[in-house]
Amino acid sequence: MTEIEIGRGKRGRRAYSFDDVAIVPSRRTRDPEEVSVSWQIDAYHFDLPVIAAPMDSVVSPETAIAIGRLGGLPVLDLEGLWTRHEDPVPLLAEIARLDASAATARMRDLYATEIREDLIVERLRQIREAGITVAGALSPQRTQQFWKTVVDAGVDLFVIRGTTVSAEHVSSRAEPLNLKRFIYELDVPVIVGGAATYTAALHLMRTGAAGVLVGFGGGAAHTTRLTLGIQAPMATAIADVAAARRDYMDESGGRYVHVIADGGVGRSGDIVKAVACGADAVMLGAALARAQESPGGGYHWGSEAHHPVLPRGERVAVDTVGSLEEILLGPGHSADGTTNLIGALRRAMATTGYSDLKEFQRVEVVVAPYQRS
Repeated sequence: MTEIEIGRGKRGRRAYSFDDVAIVPSRRTRDPEEVSVSWQIDAYHFDLPVIAAPMDSVVSPETAIAIGRLGGLPVLDLEGLWTRHEDPVPLLAEIARLDASAATARMRDLYATEIREDLIVERLRQIREAGITVAGALSPQRTQQFWKTVVDAGVDLFVIRGTTVSAEHVSSRAEPLNLKRFIYELDVPVIVGGAATYTAALHLMRTGAAGVLVGFGGGAAHTTRLTLGIQAPMATAIADVAAARRDYMDESGGRYVHVIADGGVGRSGDIVKAVACGADAVMLGAALARAQESPGGGYHWGSEAHHPVLPRGERVAVDTVGSLEEILLGPGHSADGTTNLIGALRRAMATTGYSDLKEFQRVEVVVAPYQRS
């Protein structure tokens, strides 16, 4: 693979973001109504290839139920305000009202309250009783502490999500989470990430994960590139992890691990290009935080925004563009790719002649940098 000389002592591989690539129509087209955008992970089938990110500005028990009924997979942040406070609704409203200069300090206070196991059980019970697939997320640091509570509460899918997650975490201070042993002993499928390279993803696949989250520092509320100098351009990252999936299938005798784009997927065109580069589904944060029902009230943030020592994110204004149904299924209200996300995906697949997501992963992609006006 071609490398670029950065200087005499350093070379780097060219990587591409979604804005650097585009898909190309082929000789065949079809009706959008005849396109399937459904997918399945383990025993769980979903009408939409959408996972709602485990972020307090996106998923509450109520929005989890709404997203599940629309056909997506909602994931509740089990380290968020919903598992730290009996009634976080006024606290979410307060965060939305804060001046930007005060947001980080106040959020640190609110998230300093200890996580309660009884609230984990209660929030998951609320989602389960609505008949929705139950998914909850913990960071690698909290997984060993709370995993049994989560599994006993009846979770269907377990998500281990961090800015980056490796199969080989080295620590001299505490015994790290042994992912392979943990996943092997668990009775529910596990989605784990983020990973941004072929090698990191291949190692995560070898742990037995059902899905791998792809991304690092590319979300709308992240400042990881500014604070740590780290970023993974998503088109290249997804293509690399898709290659790891292909090679792992050969290595394992046919075991398929789902690739989920997580970060930088803010508009419908990004979803289209994520699937074109090899993703089976996308994890949406800011795109769903724009919904009228979303708990962030027009604002969006992740756990990095209130880190007690080194914040690597911020509370950002994303505004409100429509209901959850309008954002996912339409009708769209503007031409900026923020509403009718699935309609746009269907249209792109139909325009290029593909009938399902697996086929669409083979669509032709060109390098065509785009400058937003």
